[in-house]
Amino acid sequence: MSGHPAPVEAPPVQAVVFDVGRVLFEWDLRHLFAKLIADPAELEWFCTTVVTPEWHFQHDEGVSLSVMVPARKAEFPDHADLIDAYAARFGESIPGPVPGSIEIVDELAARGVPLFAITNFGAEFWPDFRAREPVFRHFRDVIVSGDEKLAKPDPAIYHLAERRFGVPREAMLFIDDNAANITSAARLGWQVHHFTGGAEGLAADLRSRGLIT
Repeated sequence: MSGHPAPVEAPPVQAVVFDVGRVLFEWDLRHLFAKLIADPAELEWFCTTVVTPEWHFQHDEGVSLSVMVPARKAEFPDHADLIDAYAARFGESIPGPVPGSIEIVDELAARGVPLFAITNFGAEFWPDFRAREPVFRHFRDVIVSGDEKLAKPDPAIYHLAERRFGVPREAMLFIDDNAANITSAARLGWQVHHFTGGAEGLAADLRSRGLIT
């Protein structure tokens, strides 16, 4: 006897739970601001100093644009017009689907696999985005961090998802590109796929689980 317990086989997946940004859809603030800032060095400075992913994350956590935008404009008054563009044209930071991901969702849906999502997304940006993307018709429920004022990787958002989705956590497969989000879900007992190999890597994992062909 080795003294090590036999490996416990994961239970069958009863539902697949997707992240949205950088799993289903590309997202980068530079997609918007490259249209407005011609100089590459200035663009890089702006997207790492003024309108940054870290600053934007406040909106994902539930801070309203009416609070965030005036405060940032007061801090960077020479860039007020560009900061306004963040609020008015955020959709342009999402240029389109991650190659191959929508097709995977379509196949899972066609096979009757229950689909859900947990997304760090601003409450004021989400409704327009969701309305223009038909893939979300396949999802039974989507938890939006800005609506809940809870964001990944906070364990509370996964507990909320378990209650809302009505599926045991150990029977849900959670897919995310962010390592911290994956780690948080795994610690809570979810099955996970760290989306680092693109749609091809995800498809291989789903095939190994018998979820797609």
